[in-house]
Amino acid sequence: MTETRLEPGTAAPDFTLQDQDGAPVSLADFRGGKVVLYFYPAAMTPGCTTQACDFRDSISSLAGAGYTVLGVSRDEPSKLAEFRERDGLTFALLSDPDAQVHRAYGTWGEKMNYGKVVEGVIRSTFVLDEQGTVTKALYNVKATGHVARLRKELGVD
Repeated sequence: MTETRLEPGTAAPDFTLQDQDGAPVSLADFRGGKVVLYFYPAAMTPGCTTQACDFRDSISSLAGAGYTVLGVSRDEPSKLAEFRERDGLTFALLSDPDAQVHRAYGTWGEKMNYGKVVEGVIRSTFVLDEQGTVTKALYNVKATGHVARLRKELGVD
């Protein structure tokens, strides 16, 4: 069963999670700035690496437009640190091992995987405004090409 999905105009659920270094990161800390919050299945898998590297390669233009990028997965901080180091990622990766934040955002539930229905992470991206309101809620995104499409939608060169 898929959790309730967020819609544009709703308040983004607040959370505090550990980052790749084990430090607490709270969504509330980013109020006053725009946030791209993306949920991905697993660090260091091919699709998730492609997506993370696309965000890495777009970080200067996103930051220039006032966006902070945060990635969320169920991986432990030590694996996130290895992922960040291995691929030169320059944004925070957050650990949600019990999927509580995934559930709050509707990114945990049934999905198709190789023709079978399984329960897991639904690759999704949220754009939040300066007040922490969802302006875009994109569910079931593809790893490849997603960041380029997102930049186009946001008008970020």
